[in-house]
Amino acid sequence: MTVPLVSLSNLSTEPSPSPQVAAIWAALCAEAVNASAKDAALTRAMNSAVLYHASFAQALAQRVAIKLANHDLDHDELLAVIAQAFVGNRNIVADAAADLTAIKARDPSNTEILTPFLYFKGFVALQGQRVAHWLWHHDRLHLARHIQSRISEVFGVDIHPAAKMGKSIMLDHGSGLVIGETAVVEDDTILQNVTLGGTGKEAGDRHPKVRRGALIGAGAKILGNIEIGVGAKVGAGSVVINAVADYTSVAGIPARQVGKRHFNLPGITMDQTLSEPEYTI
Repeated sequence: MTVPLVSLSNLSTEPSPSPQVAAIWAALCAEAVNASAKDAALTRAMNSAVLYHASFAQALAQRVAIKLANHDLDHDELLAVIAQAFVGNRNIVADAAADLTAIKARDPSNTEILTPFLYFKGFVALQGQRVAHWLWHHDRLHLARHIQSRISEVFGVDIHPAAKMGKSIMLDHGSGLVIGETAVVEDDTILQNVTLGGTGKEAGDRHPKVRRGALIGAGAKILGNIEIGVGAKVGAGSVVINAVADYTSVAGIPARQVGKRHFNLPGITMDQTLSEPEYTI
């Protein structure tokens, strides 16, 4: 499929952003100005990353390109590819804004938009995967694979380009995260060293489906075409080989139900505790 060339300047003429994107962009600029005022050594960095750009889409494209460029696909070439994806699917930029909103709301160590935008590898890796996903569905498989490889090399995050990632996602820390080709991740929080994998050499639909509001603890391994239900909790270090019902907590190897059924969305509230028995994921 032939895709017209797009440059970064195209992103400055994008349609009026949604209120959420506009709010994120305003907060990002204000925080960048404040960071520069507090420490003059950061002025060039804040200008380059945020303040010299005309829109959130421009700044985001530049951030991803800077992180993933290498000698095979240099900064300008990669920036043009990212701009194509952003223009081809406007939801990518809106979903990135939703991710930043989610991170600010959920991460107790962070009270900003600027910090995850600049420094959280889980956030930048996810935006790169969204570009790769767009390429994958436009029959540009090798380019999608290139971006997947670079994300893995740079961030230690390996998400297949075909995996379906929702929005308002927090990939906390990100290190060691592996998500397979047919996986689905909705509005969730996933901690480090998690695998959403298959169970062998089977083909077809073979990876987990993680539904809205789930919380996946550090080091959990979820294997096979199984569903992790709405609001489910998976304990740290667990190995899950069977489906997890909505609003249910599981832990252990193999994972089994623990505690009482709850009625919230721990992937959003970040409620990591259980009662009867008490357990923290």
